Amino acid sequence: MWLFSRKGPSGFSACSTAEEVTKGIDGTGLTAIVTGASSGIGAETTRVLALRGVHVVMGVRNMAAGRDAKEAIIKEIPTAKVDAMELDLSSMASVRKFASDFNSSGRPLNILINNAGVMATPFMLSQDKIELQFATNHLGHFLLTNLLLDTMKSTAHKSKNEGRIVIVSSAAHRFAYPEGVRFDKINDKSVYSRMGAYGQSKLANILHAKELNRHLKEEGVPVTANSLHPGTIVTNLFRHQSILNGFINTLGKVLLKNIPQGAATTCYVALNPQVKGVGGEYFSDSNLTKSTSQGEDMGLAKKLMDFSMSLINNS
Repeated sequence: MWLFSRKGPSGFSACSTAEEVTKGIDGTGLTAIVTGASSGIGAETTRVLALRGVHVVMGVRNMAAGRDAKEAIIKEIPTAKVDAMELDLSSMASVRKFASDFNSSGRPLNILINNAGVMATPFMLSQDKIELQFATNHLGHFLLTNLLLDTMKSTAHKSKNEGRIVIVSSAAHRFAYPEGVRFDKINDKSVYSRMGAYGQSKLANILHAKELNRHLKEEGVPVTANSLHPGTIVTNLFRHQSILNGFINTLGKVLLKNIPQGAATTCYVALNPQVKGVGGEYFSDSNLTKSTSQGEDMGLAKKLMDFSMSLINNS
């Protein structure tokens, strides 16, 4: 990553790590949920937030992997407050159970990090008969956020601390179907493209953050929503793309971000005071940046919100 080390206005760059962008920040008293927290940047995000004193609840599909990740963090940071709860973002029933259990626990919620995702999978439907990438990367997080929003609002008011919703997108949103967004055709196998569907689900992440933040701002609620591109990182996200996976395992380890660098922007948006009061924005390399014209389209964002609401209300 030495090729991309130029610092931006925030003082950080593509080479900055999650520890560096949160250095000196005291997160004691804050509670966060991180989805997809058992591996990759989700696990590193959890570790660094815990290092800064945040109580982190890991939303994990594989509880055995979640327990292993939790134990590794506590072994390194004996004072860490980390819990693991089962969460399968591709299942609306699992999302509803997770949210119900969390809300019933009486815990506060200051930070929600929607990190989990799948990439470029073969055409598959979720348990709810929705294309898997859209279901996992967008709709599950959309539902989770809706179900936890009242708890976040209440926490923000009581604690006088701004709540932050952080949605991990990708630069792949630029590769959404070039002929036009087709949210209403997500289940049409005849027009399915692995990367087109992945790009569209990542575009949905950006639009979700923008439209949600607009609603929060109109309500005057002290909670913000932002999206981000973590960078192209050496993780197992490429497992469904054999050619790319081979590249990642060779030159990628030299040219791409490592996991501590990949988790940096997430931790920056979640915890750094520079982001206070900033909402509806898109970040990359721990700096504000612009997405695409589609990613800035508020009319499209509203259409996605309405479409997503119709899906979760009919489940």
